[in-house]
Amino acid sequence: MSQAAASTRPIALVTARAARNLDEDLAPLLAAFAAQGAAAEVVDWDDSGVDWSRFRLALLRSTWDYSARLAEFLGWLDRTARLTRVLNPPPVVRWSLDKHYLAELRAAGAAIVPTLFIEPGDEPAAALQGLLRSETAADIVIKPVVGSGSRDAQRHHRGELEAMSAHVARLLAERRSVLVQPYLARVDDHGETALMYFNGEFSHAIRKGPLLRRGSGPTPALFAPEEITPRTPSADELALGARVLQALPFAPLLYARIDLLRGAGGAPCVLELELAEPSLFFAHAVGAAARFARLAAAP
Repeated sequence: MSQAAASTRPIALVTARAARNLDEDLAPLLAAFAAQGAAAEVVDWDDSGVDWSRFRLALLRSTWDYSARLAEFLGWLDRTARLTRVLNPPPVVRWSLDKHYLAELRAAGAAIVPTLFIEPGDEPAAALQGLLRSETAADIVIKPVVGSGSRDAQRHHRGELEAMSAHVARLLAERRSVLVQPYLARVDDHGETALMYFNGEFSHAIRKGPLLRRGSGPTPALFAPEEITPRTPSADELALGARVLQALPFAPLLYARIDLLRGAGGAPCVLELELAEPSLFFAHAVGAAARFARLAAAP
């Protein structure tokens, strides 16, 4: 197929049926592609009637139910990549869905939120007691290593060892690795900073308000409600973002989101990366959707 013919094929904006009305990036992105004369369609990843070969690109946008259907989603990802180009590519998606990558970032010299991993077969209470001896934070956050939208994540008071152990044990019983971190109290005032990068270049940033309230259980929805406002990132946040991009085992990616918190000493540290299906918050940055669409539609 010629390059000209390929460029006339539509772009699939890949979502999940339950996320279609929740993904605020879809409308501005559809408008941005249309303004460039590029056809784009919103498509559910698990729609068995879709012929993925008719798309020139499958652009992952809001496949937010993947964590509850991981094997099914990864199987779809590999099959689709044999029929059309997928962005970000499957190796990037697989790597970024498993938060063990935080250990790789730490080894590469990028500051991360202090993190303990508990694996199936480990004894929850003993692992948690070891963390509590080294951390002075009043609260502890427990979440699965593979998860999305704060689902199955919960904030516990450090004195609630029984409740924390039960939370960890439930996830381990499901054969899920567990991530345990101190709750960094500066988030209550400063919030999170999310840095958006397109093709390795910084685009814009937002502030996300604190999500995990003490005493609140895991959210039953696709994601916890978020308070989003624009933010101008500080020099040290941008420096950490650049270090993280350099540490990634991949070439510059079409899109990357780096979520940061301020540690107890005030310095930024990485909470998590979003390289698979992140919200990019186009509504909070003039021109961001157009820039993204232009890069995505490029041959």
